[in-house]
Amino acid sequence: MVDIAVIMGSESDRAIANRVTGVLDNSDYSYDVQVISAHRNPDKLEEYISQSDSKVYIAIAGLSAALPGVIASKTKMPVIGVPVSAKMMGLDALLSTAQMPPGVPVASVGVDNGANAAYLAIRILDLIP
Repeated sequence: MVDIAVIMGSESDRAIANRVTGVLDNSDYSYDVQVISAHRNPDKLEEYISQSDSKVYIAIAGLSAALPGVIASKTKMPVIGVPVSAKMMGLDALLSTAQMPPGVPVASVGVDNGANAAYLAIRILDLIP
């Protein structure tokens, strides 16, 4: 059982994931890190989510940043999106992460701000008795 699932859409997002895990390493919460693209590996993503017992998901993605929304559509657990500055200084990913349809909520932190995603996940988990 892990508390936080950290999923990045591409290996090129590793530096952002390292910012997440750098904060989580100093917490009491367990985590798992995966590279699963919502576009290239949708079946693998669905399988991972369906078998996961994570309490919070951190989804790191650039460009169209579909990953956070796809995860949120498949779980009732909180999802925190980390937009990545792959193009357009990350504005495309930020808007994609923040503009979810009704019933598919995704929290969003600033562009490339993996550390804040970790801090937010910790705050969420701290609320659980």
